[in-house]
Formats: sequence, structure tokens, C-alpha cells
Amino acid sequence: MTLDRSAPPAGFVIGDAWGHGITHAFQAALPAPTLEILRRIRSGSVERELERRLPNEEIGWLRNAGLTALRVPKEYGGHGIGLADFFDFLIKLSEADSNLTQALRAHFGYVEHILTSSPERRDVWLPRLADGAIVGAAWSETGDARQERFSTRLTREAGGWRLNGAKFYTTGSLFADWIHVGASGTQGEPVAVTIDRHAPGVEVVDDWDGMGQRLTASGTSRFTDTPVDPAEIVSEAAPFSYSEAYYQLVHLATLAGIGRAAATDAAAAVAARKRSYSHAPAARPADDPQVLQVIGRLRAHAYSAGAIVAQAARALERAANADSGATGNAVALTIEAELEIWQAQTVVSQLILDATAEVFDALGASATLRSAGLDRYWRNARTITSHNPRVYKDRIVGNFAVNGALPPGQWRIGEA
Repeated sequence: MTLDRSAPPAGFVIGDAWGHGITHAFQAALPAPTLEILRRIRSGSVERELERRLPNEEIGWLRNAGLTALRVPKEYGGHGIGLADFFDFLIKLSEADSNLTQALRAHFGYVEHILTSSPERRDVWLPRLADGAIVGAAWSETGDARQERFSTRLTREAGGWRLNGAKFYTTGSLFADWIHVGASGTQGEPVAVTIDRHAPGVEVVDDWDGMGQRLTASGTSRFTDTPVDPAEIVSEAAPFSYSEAYYQLVHLATLAGIGRAAATDAAAAVAARKRSYSHAPAARPADDPQVLQVIGRLRAHAYSAGAIVAQAARALERAANADSGATGNAVALTIEAELEIWQAQTVVSQLILDATAEVFDALGASATLRSAGLDRYWRNARTITSHNPRVYKDRIVGNFAVNGALPPGQWRIGEA
């Protein structure tokens, strides 16, 4: 059969060819306003960036539509979607505004933590999460913090358990109802506590001044004699067996979404552009083969990043299913997922860093105006790729390939 290529076929939308993505079953199960919510989030992303307006309202849209409970099982009131579909959703959310994905990263991770917890904790937390509760995180400490212990302390007083200390990089906690905190127990042992975000002695400050991800409220949280429910004190370890791989894959999904948004914006800017250079090979930028090559390369980078994330998400889903006792060898599948994601980290990071820098090769100097907002894509990507240095992942993968060394477990930052 000869295809008629004179015009796009009926129903074909230029700009959507990123792959099949979300399964039809999940798409049918998505809350009705989902696509409209993502469109509204994207339409206001530049304005929020320029005004430095935190996305409180936009996170409320996601909460109210049930999109913060996508992984909560249906029997508890959530949507019960699989990890492969979930990570495709994260790419789409990041395409709308990567600040929101980053701000909710700790929350989505806490949902996974509860999914793998005891039946008693599941029965307490899953209905709460299905009802829209959002959980932030407070783990990293700055200054002279040590790798092997937290300066934040949990103590037992006459009036009960109390938490004292300060954290930084407490991403999303300003938007949260609860905060998951790492601390040292009475004997110096590591513990984790989940506290009410509005409890006495809790202060969350929007003092994040990084060059990228400016609207994630990734700043300071302080705890001063904050009361702690003893039922919310657990021994600290990796919160769930596939947590390292999970949290890193959220970053890679965020990068893939940034790449899609940058490629789409660049294509739209070229299509609308009237001015060209006297030495350009075409009068209109939209007809310039060199400019079209740049746009094609941007899309290829974004597509490849998304395809890699989708492949890695399937590996992570196998590990999660094994962890739940459903199928397979949990340890082997978790290690396999980690290696897949560590291999992906360097490649996806470079694809999107290159793409978000090369956007400007297709446009003129006007594209560098702050009002255009195109610089936020590279700044956001560069910031995300700095959270877990990719240089170490190449070494870990290489050590496995050459020496059979397995990836190390949970990591921390601080003075050794």
C-alpha cells in the first residue's frame, strides 16, 4: 500500500510522536481532568518562573484530582497503577513543569515506602494518602554533618518523644501535610520519624537559592522540641529495597520531560520566527535545513531519553513485584534495576544537557531574553544532574562489568 504523505492523517497531532507511553487501560482510568490539568500547569510555567511563584495552587490541582495517589491500591481509594505507567506520567508532568515532579519526588517515594511496609502501617497510611495527604522529606544535613550519623536527634522526655535539629534540601516539605525525617535515636542509632508538618516546633523555610528548580522549596526545615508519635518511629534503613533505583529514576523521568518541553518550545519558536540571517540557506527559519536539523536532534535526544526511562521503569517494576513477593528473586532483580538505571543516568543526563543547551542554536539572540524562559530548561536539568553525581555511576557500572562487583547500598552525604 502506498501511503499518502501530502498531509497528516486524520487524528494525527503534530508534536505528540513521543512513543505509545501510558497504556490504554491506564489512560482510560486516569481522572477526567488530568490532561487539562497538565495543560494548565504548562501554560503558566514561564510566568511562575519569572515571578518566582511557588506552585501551591498547581499541586492542589494534582491532589484534588487524585494524581498524588496514583500508586495507592484501588482497595484503599487510589488508582493502583504500575510503575511503568507511573513513570510515563512523571515524564508528562515534568514536561508540564519539572518543578512539580521534583517537589513531589519525596511524596511519591513515601508512597512506595508505605506500599512495602507492614499491614498495620499500610492500613493507617494508604487511606490517608488516597485522601490527598502529601508527605515531604527532611534527610540531608549541611555544614559539618557526618555520613554515619544525623545531627538531628530524637529524644525521650517526660512529656514524650521530641525531635530537634535542622535539615536542608527538604524538597516539597513546604507543600506537605507530613514530613519524613531522618534522625539519630537515643543511642545514636539511625531512625526515621514521620511528623505532622504543622506540629509545634516545625519551621519550613523557602530559602532555596539554586540556579535551577527554583520553585521546589528545597530549603531548610527546623525542628524544635517537636512532638513525635511513637507509632511513627521506625528503624532507619533503605525505606524500601529498590529505593535507590526508584529515586534516581524519578530524576531521569524529570529530565526526559524537560527535554520534551524544550524541544516542543524550540520547534514552536522556529515555526513562528520571521527574521533570518543574510547568510542563512533559506529566507524563513522554518525552511532552513540546518535549523530543522537542530530541532530534529533535540527531539531525538528527548525521545531517546524517554525510551530509556521506559525501559528502566520496566526493570524497576520487576524488582518491585519481586519485593512484594509476587514474582522472582527480589535481590537479583533489584540489583539488575540499579545497574540498568545507573547505566541510564549518564546517558540521559548528557542527552538532555546537550539538548537544552542546543535549543539556542536554532534561534536568535531574542531566545535568551528572560521573558522567553528557555534558559530554565538547562538550569533545571543541570541542577537535577548534580543531585547524585553521575561520575560515580560510570565507575560502579564499570566495576561490575570488569570485576563483578555489585552496586553499593544506600548512600549518604557528609564528612567521612
